[in-house]
Amino acid sequence: MIGVSMLMLGWTWGLLFAPQDAVQGNSYRIIFLHVPSVIFAELIYFFMAVCALMHLVWRVKLAASLIKSAATIGAMITFVGLFSGSIWGIPTWGTWWQWDARITSTLILFIMYMGILTLHGSFSNLEKADRLMSILVVIGVVNIPIIKKSVDWWSTLHQPASISVSGNTSIDPSMLYPLFISVIGLGFTLIALGILSSRSYILTREKNKKWALENV
Repeated sequence: MIGVSMLMLGWTWGLLFAPQDAVQGNSYRIIFLHVPSVIFAELIYFFMAVCALMHLVWRVKLAASLIKSAATIGAMITFVGLFSGSIWGIPTWGTWWQWDARITSTLILFIMYMGILTLHGSFSNLEKADRLMSILVVIGVVNIPIIKKSVDWWSTLHQPASISVSGNTSIDPSMLYPLFISVIGLGFTLIALGILSSRSYILTREKNKKWALENV
């Protein structure tokens, strides 16, 4: 509930009250949806990679269930990031799609999410599915730094990061604050969705166990 409230506050502030951009006018306002989406598209995959290592190295069964649940949410939020980016590209670049390094690597991320879900669903032996899924997740994590650093490594249509962990930012505070609230709000919302999704998946997977029947 807190996450949704913060998300609504950030979007309302950004869409209705933040000033126009000097160059892009009102079209920039989609950043309040696009930027949080692509941030968590990457963070969710990184979380999955950590869980995959836990499953492969220490055989933590819960970690595999978390990967499966997170992949569904990751695929959805990555699609939102790609779709919102395409909308933003029309007024900014004059086209909805370019084989730009960052766009292409983000598309690969979406394909990875879908591939992970498809791979896991194609096996009736869940233990084998968990292991192969974890291996694929670990292999695919190499794409995360490519997405992050593609603007620095190659000539792309995307501009360099406007916000830095060092504190340097080129975004005016009147735009930065609602963006920050949107990111935090989406984060809390996705965590809540992840908990609900994981619980539902684990109870369904372990439906024949006594403890699962008691918690249905």
